[in-house]
Amino acid sequence: MMSIKKLLLCSAAVMLLFGGTAKQASADTFVFTAIPDEDSARLRQRFDKVAVYLSRALGVETKYIPVKSYAAAVTAFRNNQVQLAWFGGLSGVRARDLVPGSQAIAQGYEDQAFVTYFIAHASTGLKASDTFPKGIAGKTFTFGSKGSTSGRLMPEHHIRKAFNMAPGKVFTKVGFSGNHSKTIALVQSGAYQVGAVNFTVWQNELKAGKIDPAKVSIIWKTPPYPDYQWTIRGDVDKRWKAGFKAKVKAALLGMKDPDLLASFPRKSFIPASNSDYQPIVDVAKKIKLID
Repeated sequence: MMSIKKLLLCSAAVMLLFGGTAKQASADTFVFTAIPDEDSARLRQRFDKVAVYLSRALGVETKYIPVKSYAAAVTAFRNNQVQLAWFGGLSGVRARDLVPGSQAIAQGYEDQAFVTYFIAHASTGLKASDTFPKGIAGKTFTFGSKGSTSGRLMPEHHIRKAFNMAPGKVFTKVGFSGNHSKTIALVQSGAYQVGAVNFTVWQNELKAGKIDPAKVSIIWKTPPYPDYQWTIRGDVDKRWKAGFKAKVKAALLGMKDPDLLASFPRKSFIPASNSDYQPIVDVAKKIKLID
């Protein structure tokens, strides 16, 4: 019989994985999560609305469960604690590799050609450039999450390509903020001189009045690459009946509410497939983030 101490430790682990959410979904509830790429309050507002939309479109109770990290999102998907997830390019590749039969079914229109912004504090004197800004060498630099495509994978790829060395040898200090909102805040405050950020989060923060252009600005944007996508487990048809996966895909592609789309922000959602993310696989293998 499990001791009280072990029970408490197990409960704590569940709370950490799901961001402190104690209430468990019922067996017939369709559950999804999303990588925590920006401010948690904004994520909750966005995905609770998505849950309401999907509940109506699918005819089954649908629930959003937040997680504390990119790795936790992948783990929840692997363990079937969630059946659908809004992943970044790299986290989606990792999740699908762990769950045979899982598929990328939809991506944002903008995710076909996503970009990362390199941003710098005004004190650096760095200005916008069409070519890679080699003047960032010797500065302090912050990525986003260690598992982020736009906040770590692609910027590290371009840093290694430009300098032929690891970031730790290019910069005087390297950090990982955890999410794009924090990256912007850290560079804007001067805590880090340079950083790499998801362009959609930058646009959202700018629109929300959280960016002071006199303190922080974009100095370079990467070439485009495929990024975010909705990935679903391959066994959902067995649990909810044949055709459920197709119904989920249709619901995502049919999301037309301007307010809901603007919260991502995305123009629309379009079909996606696993093969769309081969460029992410190739880069991740090249810099040894996956085997």
